[in-house]
Amino acid sequence: MVSRVIPVESFDLVIFGATGDLARRKILPGLFRRFCAGQMPAEAQIVGAARSEMDDTGFRDLVREAIEEFGGGTPREPGQVDAFLERVAYEAVDAKGDSGWEALRGRLRDENVRAFYFSVGPGLFGDLAERLRKFGLASPESRIVVEKPFGHDLESARALNRELAQYFDETQIYRIDHYLGKETVQNLMAVRFGNVLFEPLWNAQFVDHIQITVAETVGVGGRGGYYDESGAMRDMVQNHLMQLLCLIAMEPPARFEPDAVRDEKLKVIRALDPVEPHHIVRGQYDADDKQPGYRAHVENPRSRTESFVALRAAISNWRWAGTPFYLRTGKMLRGRTSEIVVTFKDAPHSIFGAEAGRHRNVLVIRLQPNEGMTLDVTIKEPGPGGMRLLDVPLDMTFADALGPDGAEMPDAYERLIMDVIRGNQTLFMRGDEVEAAWAWTDPIIDGWERRGEVPKPYDPGSSGPEDALMLMHRDGRRWRDIKA
Repeated sequence: MVSRVIPVESFDLVIFGATGDLARRKILPGLFRRFCAGQMPAEAQIVGAARSEMDDTGFRDLVREAIEEFGGGTPREPGQVDAFLERVAYEAVDAKGDSGWEALRGRLRDENVRAFYFSVGPGLFGDLAERLRKFGLASPESRIVVEKPFGHDLESARALNRELAQYFDETQIYRIDHYLGKETVQNLMAVRFGNVLFEPLWNAQFVDHIQITVAETVGVGGRGGYYDESGAMRDMVQNHLMQLLCLIAMEPPARFEPDAVRDEKLKVIRALDPVEPHHIVRGQYDADDKQPGYRAHVENPRSRTESFVALRAAISNWRWAGTPFYLRTGKMLRGRTSEIVVTFKDAPHSIFGAEAGRHRNVLVIRLQPNEGMTLDVTIKEPGPGGMRLLDVPLDMTFADALGPDGAEMPDAYERLIMDVIRGNQTLFMRGDEVEAAWAWTDPIIDGWERRGEVPKPYDPGSSGPEDALMLMHRDGRRWRDIKA
């Protein structure tokens, strides 16, 4: 299967924070892969910008090392790394001062689309936006890309949106969430709205419940200082899991266009009920014989920050009233997995009798690892001796179903950066969407802080606190196992 490469306009992409970890691990190697795929026009260029004093040659050496370490394999043709590096330049700039900006402007071509990637902390977003305008680097057609966190709560998110709006229109602001760039996440919309088989069943009449799980096997690592100020609720639920919830629950948009899609996502967030205290579980991983626990990792022996959250959410609209959505995310769990599980209701009447057992159709959408989907269907167990039923999966693992090209799907950052160049905001969050997500999240956080709750301890390599299992057991349901 040969994928169709959609060309883009010639562009200048300026990466602020170009010497940082995100640029090295994701942005620069992703751009190289798009170059190899033929998606970088002849006049396109990439300009790195940061505080470090460095010339073009030094930055190109850094980019070469990033490609070798994180590029996902050797170039397809000899000389491609060198050809890519010819498109790369560097300017040292002061985000809070005036030095370097005139030189940076001199690097840019008037005829190119201009995109500015803010791969820096949110505290610098306003300074960068102001100087892009002050020194004439930004045009009405320019775009800025901002990384999460989009605020720490509703108040700070509103302040950040107001600050950016002073210099850029909402149509120019691309709030990036890499989860939305994953192939399987976009396939949620294709499965729902491109198949008559699913959409008529996608409602409370036929769906028993939906689970969304994002599990990690690692701890907080070198992010301890940031993470202890945010926790799993702010770091994962308010953005990543919220976006997955919106895509799985939203109404069909009139057209597959940016604002039409984002309007429907916003309606889902605004229809979310407040979460009752007994419908949420917070956890914090303990130490084991191999490594210290969360509090040692963040160097805060009294920390009450959660490294795990499980909650039951409800959407009060005609489509989903009565169908619970269970969200779960955590660190130091048994396996690394991101998946959505749609469990359909039992058939209204079984003609096979009680001995046939209880069988349900379950759609599992795997975001990582092994991107793909499986649908459990009920069949007769082969052999004589009566009607014995069992559930078997119809498996569409992308690497198997789509052949070699399916196994080489673009990284999320590759896709999203190319969408920025094309001016397509479908997979990016709008300002009112971010604020609505915080408006739902803040009362949850305020509630457990007011109650003085301490996260429940759980063993590394487990599926989380026992209370999270009970959250579903009380409803007569169970979590899908996290596989090692």
